[in-house]
Parts: sequence; C-alpha cells; structure tokens
Amino acid sequence: MNPLMETFTKDFVKTTKGKGCQSDAPIFILGLPRSGSTLVEQILASHSKVEGTRELPDISLLGRKLTKIKPPGIKYPDAVKHMTDEEMTEFGEDYLKTSMRYRTDRPYFIDKMPNNFAHIGFIKTILPNAKIINAKRHPLDSCVSSFKQLFYKGQSWSYDLFEIGEYYLEYIRLMNHWHEIYPGDIYDISYESLIENQEEETKKLIDYCGLDWEEGCLKFYENKRSVNTASSEQVRQPIYKGAMFAWKNYESELGPLIEILEPVLDESPKA
Repeated sequence: MNPLMETFTKDFVKTTKGKGCQSDAPIFILGLPRSGSTLVEQILASHSKVEGTRELPDISLLGRKLTKIKPPGIKYPDAVKHMTDEEMTEFGEDYLKTSMRYRTDRPYFIDKMPNNFAHIGFIKTILPNAKIINAKRHPLDSCVSSFKQLFYKGQSWSYDLFEIGEYYLEYIRLMNHWHEIYPGDIYDISYESLIENQEEETKKLIDYCGLDWEEGCLKFYENKRSVNTASSEQVRQPIYKGAMFAWKNYESELGPLIEILEPVLDESPKA
C-alpha cells in the first residue's frame, strides 16, 4: 500500500483539483469482499435512476493502460503523477465508454469491484465527481467470511487466516489515508448499522448519492436483476440478522486472527 500512499498525497490532490472527467454518473461500491457490498448494491439498484452492473475490471485495466503509455520504468500508481490534464479527462471518459456495455438509460450506475478500494486515488483523479461507498463489516466477520468463501481468483490473500488479518489491517491503513486526503468524499456504510437500522441507514445512503427517496429501496429483495456474487441468495430476501457476529461460532479457533486484529477491534461493533 505504500506506493499508493506515496503517490496520492494532499499536495497531489491540490494540484489535480478540478481536473478529470466531470461526470457524476459512476457510483463505486468497494471494500473487502463479504462486507455487505452486494446488499448495498441491491438497495441502490432498486432506485429508478441507478443501474446495477457488476464487478467491473475497467479501473484496474485503465491503470495497466496508463503504465503502457508512459516511459519505461514509470509504472502505476506512480504513473498517475505523470498524467497530463488531457489524459486525466480522457481516462475518465474511457471508463464511461467501456462501462456502457453494461448500462441502459439510467443516469447513474454502480461499479461493485471490491478491490477498487486500492484505486480510490486514481478514481478521484480521473472521475472527481464519482460517488465512493466503502462497505464495512466487523473485522472478524469480514475475515472469517472471506476465509470460508473459496474465491475463484484475485483474492489469494483469503486462503490463510494470518494473511487475511494482515491484509485487513493494510486495507484499514489505506482507507484511513484516503479519508485524510479526500475528507468527506468517501461514504462509509456499516453492515451492522444497516441491518439494525435499515430505513435510517438506507435514507442516509440515498442522500449521499444525491438521489430522491424511493420506498422501493427498502424492498430491494423484490428486485429481479441478476446478481453474480457469493451473496446472490441473501439479497433475495428481506434484511435478516443471522450473519451478524457469526465469527463467534468459531471463536475458539481464531486466537491468532484475533491477536492480529487487536488494533482495530476496540472500535468495531459489539455483539
């Protein structure tokens, strides 16, 4: 995470402010897998003005493209510092064009690629008006759920509990950095708060996105859109509390993970 934090600094944010593609159409839902992002997506996609798409690879692909067009030795993310004003706009426009294959005529659309949490600086550079929603869950629930889920690819850190714990701490460290350099621009939504206070938290989410309230967002489970994630079945039913603090079922086996996560557990929701 250090190269990202060294590239995207407060000074960098000041020099790039007002640049990039000015569209406010994208809504990025990101964070670690198994942290409630599919639920958040389904709620927003139940709004008449929001298109639910899928986990789009486009931001990562644009990062690779940027590396290719820069001189040898200048790689992403450092390459972002070498972007011209025109490139910042063009890359944002390219993202909008490639995403069109998943969209209809709704004015806003969701990109639910979890790993985009590592690309928030790049996103804010090329799409400064995009909405960014960070889906959070109790650290132990998030980590244990990721460990239980055999991801096909792209999440090799999730195959070992020690690595999961270390990765989670790095995720928190990077998110703290993003919040510091982009104050007020990233919306954190807690899975536990959403489950306990569905209507209140949903209204705050809709308000952050600049949308008018629609009751259909509370009945997200009636939305028949295709969902291709590990949580596809859960979002077909009303809010339920069965997945909250599920880590306690395995507590006796989680000593090393609990020790690793100790720095963040005090600030986490309590069972």
